[in-house]
Amino acid sequence: MQNTRELKLGDVTVTRIEEMHCPIMPPDQFFPDLPEHAWQEHREMLVPDHLGADDAIVNVAMQTWLLRSEGQTILIDTGVGNDKTRPAVDGWDHLQLDYLGNLARAGVRPEDVDLVVNTHLHVDHVGWNTRLIDGAWVPTFPNATYLMPKADFEFWNPANNPDITGGVNENVFEDSVAPVHAAGQVQLWEEGHTIDAGLRLEAAPGHTPGSSVVKLTSGSDRALFAGDLMHTPLQITHPDHNSCFCQDPAQARTTRRRLLGWAADTGALVLPAHFSGHSALEVEHKGSGFAIKKWAPITRY
Repeated sequence: MQNTRELKLGDVTVTRIEEMHCPIMPPDQFFPDLPEHAWQEHREMLVPDHLGADDAIVNVAMQTWLLRSEGQTILIDTGVGNDKTRPAVDGWDHLQLDYLGNLARAGVRPEDVDLVVNTHLHVDHVGWNTRLIDGAWVPTFPNATYLMPKADFEFWNPANNPDITGGVNENVFEDSVAPVHAAGQVQLWEEGHTIDAGLRLEAAPGHTPGSSVVKLTSGSDRALFAGDLMHTPLQITHPDHNSCFCQDPAQARTTRRRLLGWAADTGALVLPAHFSGHSALEVEHKGSGFAIKKWAPITRY
């Protein structure tokens, strides 16, 4: 079978860039209101890519979607990053991963990147915004504009939100957001932002105040780069259930249903930030919810 991490969607080339894929949390902690029987009913769909064989841990990927569109090189989300102090998550503390090597193997050097899209400013979406050089955090992509949602930029700034201390986003603004802003490379946006003729950022709040998605419309193809709209395929069949990291649970449910509905109506490929396995899929309406129509032809992790 051909080993592929690349898709062609209209005039846009999409490549999956791996940072890591790994077990992350027990299901009842990650999705506290998802009943145990739901995991069992869909076990065949979930194991082994999205749920460990012993049912004790959820598996996820940290990955970037690399887009080549209208002559631009675009990265959607940048993972956890190396050398970062992450006291809340031992497995993410002071990582040493070959993310930039994976990017290079896709033909992209840091200086080649024109645009970085952070769908939101959680720890695992902004890590490679910066890297440690001579003891200082500097932008990893020196020629890029970093698109960040203004609502998240304000919410995750410790000056505005003292509750960040002790949580998963501790140190994140200081080492992965502020240095890029200080370098003059950040563009903040609200509601929506047009990237080019085929790509548009759209607000998708709930998971965080500024959470967003990127919609692709090119030729007859449609795609939804879904960020953290979902963390497990079980949220497609059970769209009213959130992860423990959703800031506004009611709004997250509404946003998830709205965007899954758009994807089902248009036949869009859905590319979440954290799905392991084939990483992307098409969805369809089923009853009052949704179902997986088919997985993308991307080689499984």
